[in-house]
Amino acid sequence: MTHAVMLDAQSLGPAVDLTPVRQQVDRLTVYDKSTAQNAAGRLADADIAIVNKVVLNAQTLAALPQLKLICVLATGLNNVDLDAARERRIAVKNVAGYGTRSVSQHTMMLMLALAHRLPRYQRDVAGGEWQRSDFFCLQDHPTLELTGKHLVVVGQGELGRAVGRLAQAFGMRVSFCARPGNNADDARPTLDALLPQADVLSLHCPLTDATRHLIDEDALRRAKSSLLLINCARGGIIDEHAALSALREGRLGGLGVDTLPQEPPCDGHALLDALEEPLNLIVTPHNAWITPEARQKIVALTAENLAAWRPS
Repeated sequence: MTHAVMLDAQSLGPAVDLTPVRQQVDRLTVYDKSTAQNAAGRLADADIAIVNKVVLNAQTLAALPQLKLICVLATGLNNVDLDAARERRIAVKNVAGYGTRSVSQHTMMLMLALAHRLPRYQRDVAGGEWQRSDFFCLQDHPTLELTGKHLVVVGQGELGRAVGRLAQAFGMRVSFCARPGNNADDARPTLDALLPQADVLSLHCPLTDATRHLIDEDALRRAKSSLLLINCARGGIIDEHAALSALREGRLGGLGVDTLPQEPPCDGHALLDALEEPLNLIVTPHNAWITPEARQKIVALTAENLAAWRPS
């Protein structure tokens, strides 16, 4: 009889149907939220842990001799001590590709909004600039027509390719750069070679030693001053402070981010403070992935992982 415990169901958001998961186990216990400190107690008699962001470290896993499987409700596995799991013969499964449509759609939303200077025009309308205008429209902030412009994408996985296809539908020219840190063994052009040509740069790569601050002050100085920079990957791939300085100084055309280095940003962040300024800046709260369809697909993929797993 298999007992599964879901530690942080609330992270899946509202109105998610867990029936596909329930059908794969004999018993499912669901907690809305858990912590690294109470996880061991809640998993004490579980065969399967289902978790999104709760940390399962070596100490926790050592206290769970009955645990046989960890199903992570995300692609990243950084919250699980994989070495400890391997030593204890605990299988670890993740889900991938669930948010491709949602995140690519969000990326295009940021691209279009920045291209049309939506943050600045919305601010002007809210401030009464249109109402006081002598002309029928406002034209103070030059916009960008995407047709014919060059999109450079960092990351040619499923998500990066999906963004490329959507951009091509707008008539953009799309280039994928070589994987950062692996330029010598990659036939694609390097980011250094493509960056000066880019009208839009969209990041869809993991945060690694090779990609941390990939877009820094030096990179921004080599880019067009009109560049639109979009990060729907991980906070820290951009040096956000350097990007903000470039935006304020007119050396960057627009900045849209869905992620920050610390999430939630309990201690604040310079980009959040800058939202009060008249800048072409958009910050969204790591919600590119949250369409109901994407969240439900996480459940379906987790159910598939459970169906494919067989206890030893």
